[in-house]
Amino acid sequence: MVYTRQNQSALTAAQKRRFVSAVLALKRKGQYDDFVRMHVEFYVGDGSGGHPVAHMAPTFMPWHRRFLLEFERALQRIDPGVSVPYWDWTVDRSPHSSLWGEGFLGGNGRRSDRRVMTGPFAYGGGHWTIKVGVTEGEFLTREFGRPRDPIELPTKDELAWAMRDSLYDSTPWNSTSSRGFRNKVEGWTSGVGNGRFRNHNRVHRWIGGHMLGAASVNDPVFWLHHSFIDLLWSRWQRQHPQSAAFLPATKAAGTERVVAGDEPMPPWDVKPSSLIKHGNLYRYA
Repeated sequence: MVYTRQNQSALTAAQKRRFVSAVLALKRKGQYDDFVRMHVEFYVGDGSGGHPVAHMAPTFMPWHRRFLLEFERALQRIDPGVSVPYWDWTVDRSPHSSLWGEGFLGGNGRRSDRRVMTGPFAYGGGHWTIKVGVTEGEFLTREFGRPRDPIELPTKDELAWAMRDSLYDSTPWNSTSSRGFRNKVEGWTSGVGNGRFRNHNRVHRWIGGHMLGAASVNDPVFWLHHSFIDLLWSRWQRQHPQSAAFLPATKAAGTERVVAGDEPMPPWDVKPSSLIKHGNLYRYA
């Protein structure tokens, strides 16, 4: 049965409670931290010498699509009526958005140590202890807008810049690719300062705290952010129907470090080409 992922701004209070309850139940089972560990393991940068899959590579889109599906299925084993909502950060741009409400994801971190003090994922509530990638303590941290080095959420124009590119990806298939929707929406550029970060990356920077780095899954907003990224890939395909939905399609010279469309993608050993469409599983409202 095809289910629907909704805009978080359209969720009812009851729907928010069900989503939060399922996430907390997954945390109690110890399964949530397994997702954090997986993301840490497969976050491989350009200069690491390994094989990038989750980031800085063409598989950024299909890898996170499968990652989201695995998380969503885990939630649905707890509550079959739950799906992962999406956060359109070009519209809901305020620290006071309902997204950050007491009954949903909680708000910003306090100034002294960035510790989140409100909502169901605040450490003080006793239900959300950071166990993977612990750097500053066991509590969830955020720092909206990075006041020490101010940054804003991406604008509609910045997103449109990425969506206009009719090529999915290009050589050298990493964070330095100057052409391609994938790298532009992921947000790696040759700029300086905060100007280096666009779209996906800029959202991580704006939230700050645990959303910085490989262990960003520790903040549940990660899933709403990547649900929107997944939606953007669908929209891009509709806008460019004559373009290849994933490149490189097959292994060729210069693609040794990346997974091609017809190759198994770890850790699930599914081909990126099998994840291009999602209409038989879910749709977006």
